[in-house]
Amino acid sequence: MSTDPDRRPELRAGDGDRQRVAERLRRAHDEGRLDLDEFDERVTAAWAARTYGDLDALTADLPPEPAPAVRAPAPVHGSSAAVRPHAPDRGAVSAWATASLVNVLIWGVVSVAAVGPVYPWWIWVAGPWGVLLLAQWIGAQRGPRES
Repeated sequence: MSTDPDRRPELRAGDGDRQRVAERLRRAHDEGRLDLDEFDERVTAAWAARTYGDLDALTADLPPEPAPAVRAPAPVHGSSAAVRPHAPDRGAVSAWATASLVNVLIWGVVSVAAVGPVYPWWIWVAGPWGVLLLAQWIGAQRGPRES
């Protein structure tokens, strides 16, 4: 039987209601509470049901399902939840290394063509990106700080 006080037995049921009852019957069959013939008979009746009362009758002899487990919230330190930063993945480091190498190679070709070293502009591409990746890695190694 339903625990919803607004769900009167004479009200028309919808496809979502029929689907929920069919899923409940499937779980009852999986638990060994219904044999295959009774399961088939009840699921057919569930899809033919017109009212909540018709659907409730199909599960009236089944025990109520346990309430879903509730996960405990993450511990909160101060005013915000502690979040452990993620270490940069290999893809991020690989992209940084590839971009940096390409920039250094271009700088090298330009330096050779200019017959002497040119300002190392590539450091402005590789440097900040590398510092961010390093900071992310260090933050992940330290973990969240206790207040």
